[in-house]
Amino acid sequence: MAPRVLVLGANGFIGAHVAAALAEAGWTVRAGARDPRAAARRAPGLAWVNADFADLLHADDWAPLLDGIDAVVNCIGVLQDGGRDSTAIAHVSGPRALIAACEALDVRRVVHLSAVGAEAEAGTSYGRSKAQGEGLFEASSLDWLILRPSLVVARPVFGGTGLIRALAAFPGFIPAPGGGQRFRPVAMDDLCAAVVAGLAPGAPVRRKLDVAGPQSLTLAEILVAYRGWLGLKPAPVVALPDVLTAPAIALGDLAGWLGWSSPLRSASIRQMNYGVEGDPDRWVAELGVRPRSLAAHLTRTPASVQDVWHARLWCVRPVAIVTLSLFWILTGLISFGPGREAALAVLAEGGYGASAPVVAGFGALLDVVLGLALLVRPWTARVAMLMALGTVGYLVAASISLPHYWLDPLGPWLKVLPMMALCLFVAATDERR
Repeated sequence: MAPRVLVLGANGFIGAHVAAALAEAGWTVRAGARDPRAAARRAPGLAWVNADFADLLHADDWAPLLDGIDAVVNCIGVLQDGGRDSTAIAHVSGPRALIAACEALDVRRVVHLSAVGAEAEAGTSYGRSKAQGEGLFEASSLDWLILRPSLVVARPVFGGTGLIRALAAFPGFIPAPGGGQRFRPVAMDDLCAAVVAGLAPGAPVRRKLDVAGPQSLTLAEILVAYRGWLGLKPAPVVALPDVLTAPAIALGDLAGWLGWSSPLRSASIRQMNYGVEGDPDRWVAELGVRPRSLAAHLTRTPASVQDVWHARLWCVRPVAIVTLSLFWILTGLISFGPGREAALAVLAEGGYGASAPVVAGFGALLDVVLGLALLVRPWTARVAMLMALGTVGYLVAASISLPHYWLDPLGPWLKVLPMMALCLFVAATDERR
């Protein structure tokens, strides 16, 4: 009978690859996720279960998940507090309950994915909580193995790796926040090989190993490599001083609290500045994995046009969302205020008569509500589609009552069509993973 492993965070950037690698290596994988139904659509070959640390804060809560399990791999991690994310729950409270449950149920083998720089001295809640989580495993009686990867690179991207591609694809020049921070990029396949090796019979136990690639590269060098990989012409790297990056980081922190997961946040910058290289030798010696360089990884996974599109649109999408939101909000506010008389005059011209004030007021309120709702992360795609459909109805009514405005030189009806296209773009690019 195949050994059984519970992979926590199996729908995440790293967890999804780890779960697939373990299944390929012969393990029977029980895959834990916050939304197992959605995750099962992407990986139907795994046995998905609901595993949200926020709901698993006591050892007894873990009994159904650990029933019949031989080993656990914990891939759960969050960069910064905000939205549904809590560093305290993800890195401390959840693992504490998991450890207690594993000890009680005699599930001895646990591989815990942490990160290089997971130290209190980094000065972030991420570093402090990650260090606390590592300490909990070290103090336990389990046969634990802590793996601390540096920058993990893969064909798919999420968070920081998405930002790296976006910066590399920037037109004209390559903006680099700082630019001198050093990494040892490790290929996702190599990290997965380390996890598989860490669960093999005779694997090292009660060890804490950095998982770092063979090359030490600056952020600027990584950006140049990715620009070449995307097939774009070379461009100069421009190191951005703190005074220029600070506003973007502040907006990233605000977006995080509103549920938008932005990699350009204060925690990520502080962690990068603290150091995320790691020791490239010990894990190779103890786990027997021969990591490939960034250049070898990029050569092995050539870029497609979809990669170029994603890199180019990565920065365009937030601009599109903010622009679309402001368009609807300001349209509504203008109709309530300085443009009210003009709006009533147009409605009167269209034959709305005494109902014109009601129609104008309702339309203005709807514009403001939809503009604000677009900024709520779970609603964005649906609101964008509602905007597009609502605009179709608006144009139909306008064409019946005021058809001559289609030929107006200022194009009041024609100008609505690009806005509808922007709604469709926002809705179509809503997926995060």
